[in-house]
Amino acid sequence: MKPLLQALRGEALARPPIWLMRQAGRYLPEYRALRASVPTFIDLCFTPELAVEVTLQPVRRFGMDGAILFADILLVPHALGQTVSFVSGEGPRLEPIRDAAALAQLSDARLAEILAPVMETVKGVRAALPPGVALIGFAGAPWTVATYMIEGRGKTDYENCRRMMWSEPKLFAALLDRLVDATASYLIAQADAGAEVLKLFDSWAGAVPAPLFELAVIAPTARIVKAVKARHPGIPIIGLPRAAGSHVARYAAETGLDAVGIDHMTDLAAAAAALPAGVVAQGNLDPMLLLIGGAAMEAQALRIMDAMTSTPFIFNLGHGVLQHTPPEHVARLVDIVKHR
Repeated sequence: MKPLLQALRGEALARPPIWLMRQAGRYLPEYRALRASVPTFIDLCFTPELAVEVTLQPVRRFGMDGAILFADILLVPHALGQTVSFVSGEGPRLEPIRDAAALAQLSDARLAEILAPVMETVKGVRAALPPGVALIGFAGAPWTVATYMIEGRGKTDYENCRRMMWSEPKLFAALLDRLVDATASYLIAQADAGAEVLKLFDSWAGAVPAPLFELAVIAPTARIVKAVKARHPGIPIIGLPRAAGSHVARYAAETGLDAVGIDHMTDLAAAAAALPAGVVAQGNLDPMLLLIGGAAMEAQALRIMDAMTSTPFIFNLGHGVLQHTPPEHVARLVDIVKHR
C-alpha cells in the first residue's frame, strides 16, 4: 500500500510519508515557465494537460509521497457564478457577496459542467503517478471560501465577514449552505475521478470569533465529511483548521475527519496527543524555515520526526510553501525525512 494511505489508515511507519502544501507552484522554475504559456491562472487550472503537468512537477523533482491536485479553492465560487479573477502580484479579486440579492445570483446548475476539466486533471494525474504516490484532491472549507466571497479578496481583517455573521446570521448561514453542498459535490466528483485522499483547507479558521467556531467551521466541515463518506466510505479526509488553537481537538472529534493538519503556530506533540483515537496528525514545519534552509531547518525537521516517532504521522508544513523558497531546500527536506 502507498505510504501516505498507510499512515492515514493508522499505521506507524519506519519513516513518515511526506508531501507539502503548495508543493506545486510558483517557487518552481518549471512551473513559472508553464504558467507563462497561458493567459490567466484560471486558464491554467482548467487546461487538464497543463494542470496534470503542474501536479506532477514536484513528484518528479522531489519524490513526494503525495501529489496534490493543482487547482484553486476559488474555482467553486467561480463555478457558482461569482466573478473571480487573479491580479498579478495582488492575488484574487471577486465581486463581493454582501446581501441576499447577490447571494441569489449564485447557481449550482452548471457546477459539474464548469468543474469538469478538474476531473479530467484528476484522471490524468492518477494514470501518470508512480505506483507508491497517492493522489490528493482538495477544496477550500466553506468558512475560508466564504471570506473571499464576502470580502472580495484575501488577506483582510474579515470585517465584512464578521459583520455578516453577527448582524445577518441567516444570510451568512445561507451562504455556508450553498458552499457545503457545492464543496461536497466537488469532492465526491474528485473521488469518483480517482482521488485517493481528500483535503479541506480552512486556512482562515483562526479568524472566526470563538462563539461562532461551531457554526462557521465545525458544522460545515462535518456535513461535507458525512456527504463524501456516504458515497466513498473508505476515502481518508484531512482537514486543516489553520490557527484554530484551542479548537483543534474539538474540530477533530466532531467533524469525522481522518487526519488533521497542525499549523506551525501550534505545538505538534501536544496537539497530536489531544486528537481523538484514530485521528492522524499532519504537520508542521514552519514554511519560513523551508525558505531559510540550512541547519535551522534541518534541526527542526528532526525534532518533529523525533516527537512523532512510533505513531501514525504525515510530515508536512504548517502552511504552504512560500513563493521564494529555493527548490534545493525542498529537496534537502525530503532527503532528511526519507533518509535520516
